[in-house]
Amino acid sequence: MAVYSTDLGRLCPDCHMPKADCLCRTQPKHIPGEGVVRVHREIKGRSGKPVSIIRGLNLSPPALKKLCQQLKKSCGVGGSVNGSEILIQGDQREKILTILATEGIQALKGGG
Repeated sequence: MAVYSTDLGRLCPDCHMPKADCLCRTQPKHIPGEGVVRVHREIKGRSGKPVSIIRGLNLSPPALKKLCQQLKKSCGVGGSVNGSEILIQGDQREKILTILATEGIQALKGGG
């Protein structure tokens, strides 16, 4: 039988510590994924123009933005970060795979 107490104040639902001492804020958030980085090609919903999408990267938002800038510069095209995915204009899968390999990121070609 659990006894309710207000001595600690509000508790974090994840770590069950008081909000002031919450451990969740100090730990990086884990981005769910299968642990495999894949480079896809999609044209659906883009007026028939291909886009290379990199999925499965478990990087922080600033690191994603930096990697996106490097990929855009190396491929000579535009692109953006959308959530935890990187979108690069055109079918640049082969170039992206070689760039990711030089960065130490193991990636596979997937989709389309």
